[in-house]
Amino acid sequence: MEIGKFFKTHGLKGELNAELDVEEDFAETGDPLIVEMEGIFVPFFPEFIRTKGASFLVKLQDVDSADEAQKFVNKKIYARRSDLVNYFGAEEFEEEVSVIGMNVIDETLGELGKIVDFNDSTANELLIVERPDGSELYIPFNEDFITEVDEQHKTIRMDLPEGLVDLNVKEDE
Repeated sequence: MEIGKFFKTHGLKGELNAELDVEEDFAETGDPLIVEMEGIFVPFFPEFIRTKGASFLVKLQDVDSADEAQKFVNKKIYARRSDLVNYFGAEEFEEEVSVIGMNVIDETLGELGKIVDFNDSTANELLIVERPDGSELYIPFNEDFITEVDEQHKTIRMDLPEGLVDLNVKEDE
């Protein structure tokens, strides 16, 4: 989940000026800040986070110069949902719609199965769908794929990219 953004470097030792939705004690949890670098979500562990007026100064481990810090300027900052639940407490997230138990219907392929789990242990969250034949299907939880959520009928309609479902199929050897 997005929790902020790096704006500019600060000083010569790799500090970054950032806007965050967490407080400085988030660095004490040992949980990473996740940044998309060249299309890949990469965890970076904060050495410290401290307030600077209305914003924060963030020092990431192994980022020790202004040149290294420059790579982070204007990058969004993410945290794993599970880390945020632990940090804020589960009540902060109770308002979100629970997708467990909902049926997934693809616009092209039809009904794919029922969501049995939600994996948010990495920056790329996954819906784990049990297919009618008992096999599991992993679908990236991307809002761009969702066309409709019907809580009353417990369905999620999706328009998945062609071939995505086939990535999960094991061919007979």
